[in-house]
Amino acid sequence: MPDTHEVVNQVPPLVDYDVAADAALLEGLRREGGGWAEDEVHELGRLAGSEKGQEWGRVANENPPVLHTHDRYGHRVDEVSYHPYYHELMTVAVEHGLHAAPWVSDRAGAHVARAAKVLVWNQAEGGHVCPISMTYAAVPTLRHNPELAAVYEPLLAATEYDYGLRVPTSKRGLIAGMSMTEKQGGSDVRANTTTARPAGDGTFVLTGHKWFTSAPMSDVFLTLAQAPGGLSCFLLPRVLPDGSRNRIFFQRLKDKLGNKSNASSEIEYDGATGWLVGEEGRGVPTIIEMVNNTRLDCVLGSASLMRQGVVQAVHHARHRSAFGAKLVDQPAMANVLADLVLESEAATTVALRLAGATADPGQQAFRRLALAVTKYWVCKRGAAHTAEALECLGGNGYVEESGMPRLYREAPLLSIWEGSGNVAALDSLRAMGKQPESVEAFFAELDLAAGADARLDDAIARLRKELSDPDELPYRARRITEMMALVLQGSLLVRFAPKAVADAFCASRLGGDWGIAFGTLPTAVDTKAIIERGCVS
Repeated sequence: MPDTHEVVNQVPPLVDYDVAADAALLEGLRREGGGWAEDEVHELGRLAGSEKGQEWGRVANENPPVLHTHDRYGHRVDEVSYHPYYHELMTVAVEHGLHAAPWVSDRAGAHVARAAKVLVWNQAEGGHVCPISMTYAAVPTLRHNPELAAVYEPLLAATEYDYGLRVPTSKRGLIAGMSMTEKQGGSDVRANTTTARPAGDGTFVLTGHKWFTSAPMSDVFLTLAQAPGGLSCFLLPRVLPDGSRNRIFFQRLKDKLGNKSNASSEIEYDGATGWLVGEEGRGVPTIIEMVNNTRLDCVLGSASLMRQGVVQAVHHARHRSAFGAKLVDQPAMANVLADLVLESEAATTVALRLAGATADPGQQAFRRLALAVTKYWVCKRGAAHTAEALECLGGNGYVEESGMPRLYREAPLLSIWEGSGNVAALDSLRAMGKQPESVEAFFAELDLAAGADARLDDAIARLRKELSDPDELPYRARRITEMMALVLQGSLLVRFAPKAVADAFCASRLGGDWGIAFGTLPTAVDTKAIIERGCVS
């Protein structure tokens, strides 16, 4: 009887490799002032690509958190239990400063170094990066109340992961969550009905229901509620300074499409105690700073997933044969892979550029608008990119063992969190309307690439013309935002990427020689050189 189980033409596992072996990432890290962290980025990259790191992510995703509302005697406990591997992932993230650590660092490029580490470590498992991101974003918002910031900022930035339910000031390090949306309003947070009543001792008493609360096991939360002076921002700890439990009750955990290792919840404030952050009645402007910083992490998350997907696709194509040749050498597949690499590199490059602008007061106008358009486009492209990368593996990519379905389920989330497509696109228009200086700063950035590529110059001219007709901007919000994102990416690639990458991007995304699907690049593209940018082995 013949042996039917001899395995041929199958792809070896992509394991024990350095996730940080990414030319676009490393070049951007150095260019934006974070090159001093390169050794640590590689350290994280080797762990993320190791068998151990991959196993942590896989098992944490397959064993999602469990809500325990009551103990065996009927007492409320409101606890969420996680698999131990989730805590391993969190420990690594905190110890390497992926959370709030850059805000207390005086080293140039600290936010860029942190962004590069997020791009790398997110590839181990994206779910746990949610509370890491919330903690990062909480600090600048908390500074609107200097007294609270003096107490909590050092703990939020501490590089010790100290999970467990205790008085926050008694812990070695803290994690922050965010609680904004409600069932009747969603992104329209001004429709929130949660109330905040002054208690007479400097605190407020909050009552209401929150539809999405990220990371319910966090130590402190930033939230919105209607105070006498209008919608306001508050800080709520899970444990009060006297050691008693704050009246924050977990109703259920969301059963999500992906992001399984992370708990997202509905909660009830039943007379919960909170402290005002910022001016009363200025809750949205206060917390929007947190939202904008988490939007940067949405971009980083999408760019990370794109990189992970294309690395898997290229690895598969380099080892799998079909119709007499390796897949990577088949012209149609080479076109697809090169197109995926272009999208990935453009996302990584713009993400690191925005990280570089984070701590620079002189670049805030540019960052305000550029981050809004980039959040829309990069996160929107993430789902399509991941689907195409999965398809490169064929049926092998559709089974759970490949890991590609996990990426596919995770990808849409980044476009939804912190403002889905229309919200992000309309926020771009809002930034242009309320901060005209952001438009000037945006075009000043584009002008740095002027004359380098005629297709880019033409696209920028078309964009200026589009913006000159404001009457229909809300209807054309997505079109305008897409154009802005593409010319920004193109300008950065023309300035910093290899010629093969910049030329292919401008020819396809800006020059119009491109179809609807990935894999429709023009014939003159140097696919081999571009695909090399997508290899790690």
